[in-house]
Amino acid sequence: MSGTSPVIEVDELCKSYGGTVAVDEVSFAVARGEIFGMIGPNGAGKTTTVECVEGIRKPDAGRISVLGLHPLRDRARLRQVLGVQLQHGMLPDRLRVGEALTLYRSFYRDGVEPERLLAELGLTASRNTAFADLSGGQAQRLSIALALVGKPRIAVLDELTTGLDPQARRDTWELVEQVRESGVTVLLITHFMEEAERLCDRVAIIDRGRLAALDTPDGLIARAGVQQRVRFRATGPFDRARLAGLAEVSGVTTQRGEAVVTGTGDLAHAVNAELVRQGVVATEIRLDRATLDDAFLAVTGRRPAPDGERE
Repeated sequence: MSGTSPVIEVDELCKSYGGTVAVDEVSFAVARGEIFGMIGPNGAGKTTTVECVEGIRKPDAGRISVLGLHPLRDRARLRQVLGVQLQHGMLPDRLRVGEALTLYRSFYRDGVEPERLLAELGLTASRNTAFADLSGGQAQRLSIALALVGKPRIAVLDELTTGLDPQARRDTWELVEQVRESGVTVLLITHFMEEAERLCDRVAIIDRGRLAALDTPDGLIARAGVQQRVRFRATGPFDRARLAGLAEVSGVTTQRGEAVVTGTGDLAHAVNAELVRQGVVATEIRLDRATLDDAFLAVTGRRPAPDGERE
């Protein structure tokens, strides 16, 4: 995290529903200008945590500060600086895109002109389209526009791309990156590991109501000790023992005439350098890189929920 003061501070947050603990002493801080991701299995406590940050739910214990404001005591002031895209956000079927933006703009003292947001988010041609007639990608663009129309300093995006096709999902990722480039801090809740790995500067893994891990995506992968695999075919014989002796290498096997080297760190570079030293040329080299999905499994013991499943 950068040296600037955090814009969100959460300290030992706790929240229960009856006898069920939803959030158990969760602490983290979000730096100004970063995309901070929160991932976890269904029911892990992600949405409850964020709803406490937004002032929607009252914590049982702990401290929360958002831009120096208390989410409950300063709720009216917080609404002017915090833009929220809700997980189940819906609008009346007949409300048109332009009308929705004009309506939401009226809620704020200072905000962005609707026409500007329509242009920036590629919605100009949809200005007069009813909400019920929008495609999934268009509806998500509108959702982002509504979160930004108040000119917030922080935007909360909750399960933003659930249900979208792959192209619409990638288009939405580009929009999120544009939001950050405009100076807005983004708090992103998602169960898509590829999404978190692509967009987030840092990621918090929430599991069973607790903060299980917090780091950059690369840091989480490295800390989990997830194995990588380098596969190649060699033009001649090579010394497997010398490959196996490299610090980055944990094993060398052969599968269907292809050498498979497993390990961690900068594995591909280490393997290639050793083969060069042996005077061997490797062909058809490919790296099966460890991903945030692998790190998530290592931390929680579970795979992320499939598309469409949420808390």
